[in-house]
Amino acid sequence: MERVRLDLEFVIKSSPTILYQYLSTPSGLVEWFCDDVNIKGSKEYTFFWDGEENKAELVKKINGKLVKFKLLDNAADEYFQFEVTKDELTGDIGLLITDYVDADEVEEMEMLWDSQVTQLKHALGLA
Repeated sequence: MERVRLDLEFVIKSSPTILYQYLSTPSGLVEWFCDDVNIKGSKEYTFFWDGEENKAELVKKINGKLVKFKLLDNAADEYFQFEVTKDELTGDIGLLITDYVDADEVEEMEMLWDSQVTQLKHALGLA
């Protein structure tokens, strides 16, 4: 099955600092992204969804701006990433999510991310 890169951008009317906390800390991630997360050392993350665990390595972190994880059970050079963006014209704060999905699951994953971001907005008190 062919895998494709998925880039989704959402406008989040929040302070970039607060938004980044929800993307980069265990307590923040549990609010919207996963059921639970354990961190071993500074780079090894274990995400839990519906009782399943997925190990990931934190491969890049730019404070206040970006977190990038590589799933360890994935042979391909795939990752998922959260990036805080700012529109230079409007000043709007955005969340750019990058993920990799099977080509036939793009629509399903877009809906799942949309749902996750809705939960994030609730956690931020925006919805």
